[in-house]
Amino acid sequence: MVRKTFENEIQHLKDEILVLGSMVEQATLEAVEALKKRDIRTSNRIIADDRKINQKRFTLENQVMILIATQQPMARDLRVIASILEVISELERMGDYAKGIAVINVRMGDNALLKPLIDIPRMAEKGVDMLHRALTAFVTEDLETARALPGEDDEVDMLYEQVYRELMTYVMADARTIERANWLLWAAHNLERLADRVTNICERTVFVVTGEYKETRTSFDELETPEEAEE
Repeated sequence: MVRKTFENEIQHLKDEILVLGSMVEQATLEAVEALKKRDIRTSNRIIADDRKINQKRFTLENQVMILIATQQPMARDLRVIASILEVISELERMGDYAKGIAVINVRMGDNALLKPLIDIPRMAEKGVDMLHRALTAFVTEDLETARALPGEDDEVDMLYEQVYRELMTYVMADARTIERANWLLWAAHNLERLADRVTNICERTVFVVTGEYKETRTSFDELETPEEAEE
């Protein structure tokens, strides 16, 4: 009976992780779309709604603490619980990246985009797709998917490099575009970091299933954006 209760609680936590993941996915796509359309109202809403993501994280962490105190898990169960805590934290940080993109849009004020957004929306779509599949793999303990997904991060990295190169051509042609180029570069960087954190979730899935923790990827860029530094 005790074991059944524990398993039910773990399943509940996994279900709630999917809910939190859905919130992050939606915020990410909406933040990029708002930037693309220079929709300040939507960006302000995303910034405000980040509190809901934060609160969801804290609620889930509290539930995990209660589970540990009441069920006294051991061995593999501890791996699962520790990994759930890690995934929750990763998702909250991804929510910060979405908020950061919204903040960029607001800070731009009345300035027009330096260029139409093409690769940045592609980065968002790819990153969100990877996140969705990574969370599904975590919940279902799909080892094959968890090991394969990190390789797709190369696509996000290449898009980031493309954004960087293209923006630098504008800057070299006219130094007055530096600030506007930086805004878009920060947005792209946030999406690149989101994809990096997806690989962290995959690593946690491998850890749960095998008991081995091994980095599957080397982060493309560990530097923080100004938005990250302000957190």
